[in-house]
Amino acid sequence: MKKVIFFLILFFSKELPAQTKTDACTTLSKINALIKESHYKPKPINDSLSVYVFNHFLKVLDERNNLFLESEINNLKKHKYKLDDYTNHLNCSFLNEFYTTYQKAVSRHTAIIESIKKEKFPLSSNELMKSYKNALPHLKTEEELKKYYKKRMLFDVLNEIAQTSSNKDSLLTAFSSISETSKQKTFDDYTCEATKNNLTTEAFYDLYFNVYCSYFDPHTEFFSTNEKSNFLSSISSDNYTLGLGLSIKETNNLTIDEILPGSPAYFSEKIELGDQVIKIKSKEEEYVVNCFNFEKITKILSSSQNKSIVLTLKKKSGEIYTVNLYKQVMRDYQNSVYSYILEKDNQRTGYIKIPSFYSTLENGQTNVSDDVALELAKLKEDKITGLIVDLENNGGGSMQEAVLLCGLFMNAPYLAQAVVKSHKKEIIGNQKPKNSYTGPIVILINGFSASASEFFANVMQDYNLALIVGTKSLGKATIQEIVPLPNEKDQFLKLTIGEFYRVTGKTNQYSGITPDIEIPSLFDDQIPREKSYATAIKNDKIENIVDTNKFPMNEKQKQAILEYKQKSKNNIELQKNIHFKTIFNQFFTFHPVAIPLEFNAVFNLNKLNGFSKEWKEIETFSKTQYSFIVNNTSNDTKKIENSNYLKSINSTQIKNLKNNFRVFESIKIMANLK
Repeated sequence: MKKVIFFLILFFSKELPAQTKTDACTTLSKINALIKESHYKPKPINDSLSVYVFNHFLKVLDERNNLFLESEINNLKKHKYKLDDYTNHLNCSFLNEFYTTYQKAVSRHTAIIESIKKEKFPLSSNELMKSYKNALPHLKTEEELKKYYKKRMLFDVLNEIAQTSSNKDSLLTAFSSISETSKQKTFDDYTCEATKNNLTTEAFYDLYFNVYCSYFDPHTEFFSTNEKSNFLSSISSDNYTLGLGLSIKETNNLTIDEILPGSPAYFSEKIELGDQVIKIKSKEEEYVVNCFNFEKITKILSSSQNKSIVLTLKKKSGEIYTVNLYKQVMRDYQNSVYSYILEKDNQRTGYIKIPSFYSTLENGQTNVSDDVALELAKLKEDKITGLIVDLENNGGGSMQEAVLLCGLFMNAPYLAQAVVKSHKKEIIGNQKPKNSYTGPIVILINGFSASASEFFANVMQDYNLALIVGTKSLGKATIQEIVPLPNEKDQFLKLTIGEFYRVTGKTNQYSGITPDIEIPSLFDDQIPREKSYATAIKNDKIENIVDTNKFPMNEKQKQAILEYKQKSKNNIELQKNIHFKTIFNQFFTFHPVAIPLEFNAVFNLNKLNGFSKEWKEIETFSKTQYSFIVNNTSNDTKKIENSNYLKSINSTQIKNLKNNFRVFESIKIMANLK
């Protein structure tokens, strides 16, 4: 079961803003003009652009190389080195040829899936299923494509059965009934996948625009009004919501499993837990809930542009009813700053979680810096002796908030530097120094800590005001601005206009922040960081503005680092994490196989890979609850007592905290800093 919470805007639809055939080149021309004028490091429009856009556009359209035939790709290759010329001469006719070829491939793909479904589908074959490290080579004929899909579908059916249980005998006993269910699910999945390939001409063009923008850097993007609103809402803790928690069941049903107290859904006095959403309507668009419409439904539920929603629901009794709801701006407690007191060995360590650097942009009614100041006041009132600031999985947000947050912990006048397109260097000063907390600090980061998170961590590390703990950060130090296309009201460009540098002249762009103490995470090696993007701006260096040698680590910080390293080999919990991380990485190591398509072979492959046993071991280990006590602040205890909703959120947050190995280790590190 996949849970989808629509308390805030989290989802970015692949269905991009609309274009028309006549203005595609006009839009591209305006994009080019803005990039040339304002991009931090614009690139020339030449053959390099052509090759990149050609290859990446085809990859977006056909990621597995199982739509187009080899002959179709070869025919399109005549454009591979000409896209720059087309762009410079405002000739977008090539897009029509790409789209016609794509439509033909999608229609063929759909027909192949439907024909396989109508034919007798044997549950074993002497054919071999081969694995490919990269996408398979494009096939030559429709017959080869059909053969490929029959093999792939059969493998998926058998693989799903094999993963149902580790007891092969029980699976063989019930094979007939299990295989029929698995086959039907696989057929539905492939039908849905085929349907999702359908793109309008406008959506097809917009995919091209975004691939084109990504040539200049990974963060330059094409936005519609709706996409812009979604982006701004993602850095706000207050968003338009119906107040519903929804789960997508295995049967592709959308079911109510949470209702936010005080929300529009709550006051409907009709919606109950367990009710199933049948249809959804907004702005005269109505969609039946099924696999094919989930993307459109997600867009409606998550977008601040769709405020009035009509839901058709079905109760467990079978009663079908309709409710009209209007989204309201509500505080999202799960995406807001919160704090706890962590106790171990008679020490009281404050803990502040910053999920994102939200601000009052768009619908926001509060911001990170003010919220952190409030949590600091609560923690100080409860006599904490150290502080952990958790930036794990914090992808950034408002840079202004990162600047203001620095002021809560330091008085130094300079925080960082910025360089913009003109190569003019700007010094970023400490705007409102308050120095609200002066005790020992540990800052937690991981591979998803990015942008504003990295800015704050950089500053605290440069002045040695905190120990940075965890794993290397994402590595994004570029600056983006959302600007409208000239003379357009509903088309925007999120444009990279500069880059942040530390007071030392270094930047974490591309390379990420290296922690003072590295603590492993099971999933760290699978996190895609900035350097994994082909067009990421590379790391460089400028002149320093502060001699950070004047701000050395204190002796306790040095001792904490040294002691942690010395004790690491005897740290049982640490060694377990390293061990299970190694096992986890094996699941992502490519091992070429060629096996016959029959159940025993597929089951043995799963057993050989250790999927059932080792994956369950990892799942069990990842749920480990570590030995420390989590308490609410005195202030929060009173507030939570009067709200069932806050009690539920609080319970989940405490469970997640006790489950976090890096937090557990940070508490032990803090003991050496006091």
